[in-house]
Amino acid sequence: MQHGPAVRRRKLGAELRALRADAGLTSGEAARRLGWHQSKVSRIETGTSGVKPSDVARLLDAYAVEDPDLRDLLVVLAGSEGNGRHHWWHAYRGVLPSTYRDFISLESQASGMRTLETSVVPGLLQTPEYARAVTRAAVDGLEDDKLDALVEVRLARQDVLRSNPPLELSAVLDEAVLRREVGGPEVMARQLERLREAAALPQVRLQVLPFAAGAHIGVTGPFVIFSFPNTTDLDVVVLDHLTSSLYLERKEDLQAYSEAFNALQFHALSPEDSLDYIAGIGDGA
Repeated sequence: MQHGPAVRRRKLGAELRALRADAGLTSGEAARRLGWHQSKVSRIETGTSGVKPSDVARLLDAYAVEDPDLRDLLVVLAGSEGNGRHHWWHAYRGVLPSTYRDFISLESQASGMRTLETSVVPGLLQTPEYARAVTRAAVDGLEDDKLDALVEVRLARQDVLRSNPPLELSAVLDEAVLRREVGGPEVMARQLERLREAAALPQVRLQVLPFAAGAHIGVTGPFVIFSFPNTTDLDVVVLDHLTSSLYLERKEDLQAYSEAFNALQFHALSPEDSLDYIAGIGDGA
């Protein structure tokens, strides 16, 4: 298990190594093309050192990689400012922990996100009032200006659902998420309405795991699986803890959590029945 930046360096390096091999080059040959020492290519490919976006672009040129989406993804993973939208959160650097910034970076570049939530509504689907209430509860003694900033960040993250192409979101919500009153009855009523609105979007698949389903594989806690365009080698599982996040990158971990999510979807209500279930809770059923 690694923290986000280390995972991203290693995954970026692995992808660059695979592209070099596809181009039929040894690391020494690639280095000579660029006027580098072979050790620099090796450090980049093993993820032991960071790499500048400009160097990634030069490697991709040397490997004749022309796919614009793949180039953009790999350059952004190296820290590029890209087209601006990928790094909007830098303006909040003073209030965002590094692990949260890295999570947002992954989220902004992912093509798909699968998430199990057991306690609160996923951040991408929260209303402003719900986001404020849950943030205030999670961070004790937070000053109003910092609270405002964190809520702004939460809402700005939701733009990934409206981008082109949008993030494909699949969420399984334990019934406790819907029953736990956050911010009072009016806030919860609006939040449940927001879930129904989001579920109508073609890029959102929302399912409820009712209490009647009993114990399930997700009882150990929530998790997120990010998937990326053009390659599965960059996929990563994120586990949130109180003071940090852990990133799982091994294929065995990805397979285990993917299978767990599939099982949760199987035991959860269908998207259509989930909408009815949410509506029933909202009506006081």
